[in-house]
Amino acid sequence: MALIDVVQYFDESGKVLVHREPQDGSAAYRMGTQLIVQDAQTAVFYRDGKALDVFQAGRHTLTTENIPLLTKLISLPFGGTSPFQAQIYFVSMKKFIDLKWGTKSPINFRDSELNYVQLRASGKFSLRVKDPKQFIMEIVGTQGLYTTNEIEDYLRDAIVSRLNTVLGQNLKTIFELGQFYPQIEQGTKAEISDFFNSMGIELTDLIIAGIVPPEEVQEKINERSSMGAVGNLDQYMKFKTAIAMEKAAENEGGIAGIGAGLGAGMTMGNMMGQQFQNMQQNTNQQNTNQQNQEPAKLTADEIMSTIEKLGKMKESGLITAEEFDAKKKDLLAKL
Repeated sequence: MALIDVVQYFDESGKVLVHREPQDGSAAYRMGTQLIVQDAQTAVFYRDGKALDVFQAGRHTLTTENIPLLTKLISLPFGGTSPFQAQIYFVSMKKFIDLKWGTKSPINFRDSELNYVQLRASGKFSLRVKDPKQFIMEIVGTQGLYTTNEIEDYLRDAIVSRLNTVLGQNLKTIFELGQFYPQIEQGTKAEISDFFNSMGIELTDLIIAGIVPPEEVQEKINERSSMGAVGNLDQYMKFKTAIAMEKAAENEGGIAGIGAGLGAGMTMGNMMGQQFQNMQQNTNQQNTNQQNQEPAKLTADEIMSTIEKLGKMKESGLITAEEFDAKKKDLLAKL
């Protein structure tokens, strides 16, 4: 049975949270063995399944003076000098940075304007062991080697679950997402801190790299950003026409494609203008009739014709399905 006189450990990978000496279980240490703990380490001394002492950075001699409980554990017949079986766990106390978190699947967010939206989020976090004995007891157990790879997935899922809660508390619609990033980061870190502390570790940093909605929702955000404040429906329809012209141009190649796109856009624009001119004339006529207390009614043919034209505008992308349904409902009510 080999006797160990000097015990120390160096982590070349930079990812080891806990390393046990020896790796295969326990070893025979004798009184006077030198224990060397590096600046960024703490060593926890175990014998017979119990943590007897915690050693900070420096050189330590394993004696009954340094570890008083050893006095009762070493047989007196040997004069207190016999070898004894023990384990030493080296715990890294440095900050582990650049750990990644993210949603494995989209999370559901209740949006005040878009109903339910699925979001994906990702970012980075860093941690540090704050209570070596608690961390070994709660997480490491009797493992001889424990790295960040083994705990990263577990912590990632915990962060995502708290993020969902914080989004619901701080955000009403994803259209306001950009301005709430700092509050979401701080809120998520506060929500998850107690969870980290319960394992003897500290969440030192939490960074949100991005919260991304589905492509179709992102298009709505970009559309709103490009359009700015919409004053009235006429401006909205003109904006839709401009977008339709741009898409039409993109569907063809070269100068001819651009010309075709512009032609299609102008055609749709003219149709839109004519339809809204007719609708405006009808509205003016209705206002005049109301003032004369002689309300005018559209004929069934006129109503059906208008609905048909609105349907074509919906198919061309000039109005949304919701706008079409609302106008259709109003027209049918006049039959």
